Amino acid sequence: MPDLLLELYSEEIPARMQAGAAKDLERLTVGALSDRGLLFEGIKAFAGPRRLTLAIAGLPAKQKDVREELKGPKVDAPAAAIDGFLKKTGLTKDQLKVEKTPKGDVYIGVIERNGRETAAVLAEILPEVMGKLPWPKSMRWKPGVAVRWVRPLHSIVATFDGEVVPFSFAGVSSGRHTLGHRFLSSGKIEVRRFEDYEAALKKAHVILDADERKAIIFEGVKQAAFVHGLEMIPDEGLLNEVAGLAEYPTVLIGAIEDQFMDVPAEILQTSMRTHQKYFSLRDPRTGKMANRFAVVSNMVAEDGGKQIVAGNERVLRARLSDAKFFWDEDRKRTLDSRVEDLKGIVFHAKLGTQYERVERIAALAGEIAEKIGADVHKAKRAARLAKADLTSGVVGEVPDLQGVMGRYYALHDKEDAEVADAVRDHYKPMGPGDAVPINKVSIAVALADKLDALTGFFAAGERPTGSGDPFALRRAALGVIRIILENDVRCSLRTIVRDLDRSWEESDRGAMGTHGGEDVLVFLTDRLKVALKEKGVRYDLIDGVLSSGAEDDLVRLVARVRALQEFLKTDDGTNLLAAYKRANNIVRQEEKKDNKLYQGQGPKSIFLVEPAERALYDELQSFQRAALQKIKDERFEDVMSDMAHLRPLLDSFFSEIRVNVDDPEKREARIRLLGLIPWMLSPVADFSQVEG
Repeated sequence: MPDLLLELYSEEIPARMQAGAAKDLERLTVGALSDRGLLFEGIKAFAGPRRLTLAIAGLPAKQKDVREELKGPKVDAPAAAIDGFLKKTGLTKDQLKVEKTPKGDVYIGVIERNGRETAAVLAEILPEVMGKLPWPKSMRWKPGVAVRWVRPLHSIVATFDGEVVPFSFAGVSSGRHTLGHRFLSSGKIEVRRFEDYEAALKKAHVILDADERKAIIFEGVKQAAFVHGLEMIPDEGLLNEVAGLAEYPTVLIGAIEDQFMDVPAEILQTSMRTHQKYFSLRDPRTGKMANRFAVVSNMVAEDGGKQIVAGNERVLRARLSDAKFFWDEDRKRTLDSRVEDLKGIVFHAKLGTQYERVERIAALAGEIAEKIGADVHKAKRAARLAKADLTSGVVGEVPDLQGVMGRYYALHDKEDAEVADAVRDHYKPMGPGDAVPINKVSIAVALADKLDALTGFFAAGERPTGSGDPFALRRAALGVIRIILENDVRCSLRTIVRDLDRSWEESDRGAMGTHGGEDVLVFLTDRLKVALKEKGVRYDLIDGVLSSGAEDDLVRLVARVRALQEFLKTDDGTNLLAAYKRANNIVRQEEKKDNKLYQGQGPKSIFLVEPAERALYDELQSFQRAALQKIKDERFEDVMSDMAHLRPLLDSFFSEIRVNVDDPEKREARIRLLGLIPWMLSPVADFSQVEG
């Protein structure tokens, strides 16, 4: 079956846009073909610095013929109805058939459409698809042409079964000619099908597949580093970016001058990565950054790359000279002396300056430190210094280094090592792949920073919505949850948030109104459900345990939920839940029928005379007393074991006792007994929230 080849050749496409553009091109083309009934065997999109390519295999030569019968109005229907049907079908009245039905004769319209040649269909849909590509940024580049594109478009290759699919887009007509590498090839390349196209590009020093370019770069850096006795510092993000900058990547090794090697490695790495797209290398014997870097060139130089390396070393020298200057200048002041400068940095119009925020975080960090057994003085000191590096020259140039530089400056000032580490770690975790702080001082400051942000932004009305979270509050909430759970931190979130609310009300910004501490707790709970669901924990069990009481110790909450989940996997758990729901349904039905409350009221035991009902009543009484103490002692597995003992008593009750008896006092006692079940099990969970 015939194949389609489409190449859109332009000026350099930003690396960050390439992968998304390839996916969009594939998605839009698949949708357009499906809408026109054209199926295919395979499709693949490619993206590179100067071209988007789409290859589709196994398209039919033409669309299938279509025959469709549409049922219309009755023969004696009003003229307007018949005219509407004719307009819809595009037929004349003479072309309609009449079909007899039990309800009378009706008109039938038979529509027959011959399938069109696929090449003609492609000529229509390809420019439509190109016009719909959702570039993050686009431009007009031709006077009088309103079409926008990411960069000036130079040529379009469009062939089907080896022949050109004729169309135009933005004044550019399709054909079968493309170009190879900008410097390493010359002249036009004629192509007909994907196979000869890919081979011709490779011969012209263009690697079409981004994954292949990434593999070449990765292996090239690794091998080049090995020659020098070094190893690559992995950087997936940089690898993806550089693969989008070079059509024919070649790896070269350059040197960093010794005068820069006393600058912190993070500054060197970030400067090289962000501004120059260089890979950092390290000495495997020491684990420290080496005085070498790997640069990916888009050239094959006759001199083996000596001039390219020399040029990159000159550029790097200038870049690192700036970094070294800021590093040296920053150390002329202590970190503590910079805290006052935070008064000039607005954190948020409604939340004050960074200085005001530091004061809040320091106070809260001290309270949390006391609760979790951390050094209160160190926690407050670290919180005071945590944001001071925002005023430094290095962070001004490279904002990604905030916190990291604070630690270096703190150590230079002879601050305590735990304090310095907390300054660095209080931003953690920055994302799902980032580690959480593990030192107690760091934990206190990190929790204070995130909880202050949550309560503050909630107070300011800047809450996340379904379409946006500009202040990364979901990330902050997940950070709080991860820090607490991964470090087994025992604390009452409700107490902390209420203290924060109170401190807001007592501050100069108390006029903002209700600060929504309870809303923050709800938000944290929702984030907890998301986090646990990804780990296989049922959200309905979280709701059930939360509904059983004001449980705000996340470590204990998760332990209770996990114990309950394991119990419900057993036969005892499954049957107990079924019995609970049966009892609950009976009570609700009888309450509705009698217009009377039975749940939680407790029966008059004098009317419980049968052994099965008496045994259940006695066991429920003892269960709740024991459960309350065992939950307090965090003996959750023992509580589940006790619940398992309830199961046979419930089975006996339902098999031996009839609830709706003629004796009204016995009937009410039995309904009230069943109404005790949710009440007595409530210390464990609200089982009405549990599915199953």
